[in-house]
Amino acid sequence: MKSLIKILAIAVVLVAVSCKKDSAPNYQFMPNMYESVGYETYSESTAFRNGVEAQLPAEGTIPRGFVPFDIENTTEGYELAKATLTNPIDSTKVDLERGKVLYDIYCGICHGNKGDGQGKLVKREKILGIPNYADRDITAGSIYHTIYYGKNAMGSYANQINEEERWQVVSYVLKLRADLVK
Repeated sequence: MKSLIKILAIAVVLVAVSCKKDSAPNYQFMPNMYESVGYETYSESTAFRNGVEAQLPAEGTIPRGFVPFDIENTTEGYELAKATLTNPIDSTKVDLERGKVLYDIYCGICHGNKGDGQGKLVKREKILGIPNYADRDITAGSIYHTIYYGKNAMGSYANQINEEERWQVVSYVLKLRADLVK
């Protein structure tokens, strides 16, 4: 009887060891937790009424972190921004060093590091007609509007620098203008 129990125990151990597979579990509870169901982005699906996986955002929503600019991209909008828009950053929080770094990256190549309209591209005659800040009647609002929408041959920089950084650049441009006018 003892030998039968020993043989049975050895057989159970051998069966358990031989059935064990380390590369995959024998039983999976809730398999979707381990292996997610893959969906193709633009494939057809019954999950939505129109049958398409990729859906447009709900009307009236804005991306997280985006702040809408309520002034239009028109000449009237430019004049309105020039007359009414002011820098919302407290004067104690204006960081001219940071503004200079951003200006050198995005603006200095055309407008020049001193704001005199003599950037590298102008000196190499790749582009012409960049204004000297001292020759222009600019305000914080007009500078911000131009950075946001662009003007003439200058494109928009709204996607490259966020709202707070734009205002830092505006403060630095006004400093450059003040230095040129002296």
